[in-house]
Amino acid sequence: MESITEALDIIRHGTEDILVESELVQRLKTGKPLRVKAGFDPTAPDLHLGHTVLINKLRQFQLLGHQVIFLIGDFTGMIGDPSGKSATRPPLTRGEVEANAVTYKEQIFKILDPQKTRIEFNSNWMNKMDAAALIKLAARHTVARMLERDDFSKRYQSGQTIAIHEFLYPLIQGYDSVALEADVELGGTDQKFNLLVGRQLQETYGQKPQVVITMPILEGYRAGTEKMSKSLDNYIGITESPNDMFGKIMSLDDMKMWRYYDLLSFHAPREINTLKADVEAGANPRDVKMGLAMELVARFHGQAAALKAKEEFISRFQKGELPRDIPEHVIAVPGTSSMALWSILKEASLTDSTSEARRMIKQGAVRINGERVDNQNLTLPADTDVVIQVGKRRIARIKLKAST
Repeated sequence: MESITEALDIIRHGTEDILVESELVQRLKTGKPLRVKAGFDPTAPDLHLGHTVLINKLRQFQLLGHQVIFLIGDFTGMIGDPSGKSATRPPLTRGEVEANAVTYKEQIFKILDPQKTRIEFNSNWMNKMDAAALIKLAARHTVARMLERDDFSKRYQSGQTIAIHEFLYPLIQGYDSVALEADVELGGTDQKFNLLVGRQLQETYGQKPQVVITMPILEGYRAGTEKMSKSLDNYIGITESPNDMFGKIMSLDDMKMWRYYDLLSFHAPREINTLKADVEAGANPRDVKMGLAMELVARFHGQAAALKAKEEFISRFQKGELPRDIPEHVIAVPGTSSMALWSILKEASLTDSTSEARRMIKQGAVRINGERVDNQNLTLPADTDVVIQVGKRRIARIKLKAST
């Protein structure tokens, strides 16, 4: 019983809901390894730290001796998950799904044990389901139940379009649990409805319903409470360079740092509580944050890269030195004319767009050779050679060359 109590403490840590915990306890008491499933639609070619909240929990189940099923939703990915969306999501092509799935397989083993991970694709069973079988599956759920889902309900009430295929998404995700005979399914809080559909479908197919565990949605590293998202440019990709990853983590505010510790660190809860107590007793939060940055960079790039990133960060931001290896961009300028600074920033990939470039200049976040500039109309002439820095992490040597 003591070991079950310890396992529950590990499983509970960082979770939002366990539905139903008493059922989980009963399954743990049997001593049999549980089939623990989490599904990921390959909607983007890379994963970010927000995705790893679920993957970290899968790792904990592995360490507790359970079987982890990493489900790549290559079939559902072509539908497009409508969860939390205010409009119909464009489906991906088969080529996009397959390319993204390959990179997922490469990235997850930075966290999971490949020998203890079962990778499945839901196309394996969905491609075999004909139209008649799909209609039978759809008959196991009602439109009324579908409209209980918050995003569907809001769109229906406001008169926004809901495509029929979107109703199929939670049904197919739920059927994945039937096909895999899952004991436990993990998902973000925005997936709660879909996960509960899985419980219901398992019952209708005569299976014991899975335990549903929801995990919090990780906020982006920038100020605010918006979830980590590439579209919001507040994400930390697990394939980002060690320096970028380290710098972004160090930019977290102190409150968000603890959130990241709770959801991303492999430190035991008691160790994190000790760190919190140390800070309350007067320890510098920056040093604790540096420990988190070291841990996460080492996880995805190795200890040597983490140490180098730490040294670079200290040198660059605490001593005011420039990084050793500044990327160089040569930009052609027609004739002897000049080029707008905002255009240079976009051309050198120091900003994602010209609108962001203008905004960063206006905010005083741009430096040329160490001097802050805020003139949005500033232009630089041909044959200019300068070091331009945007914010704390983006820096490049820019050479403007006259072209004939």
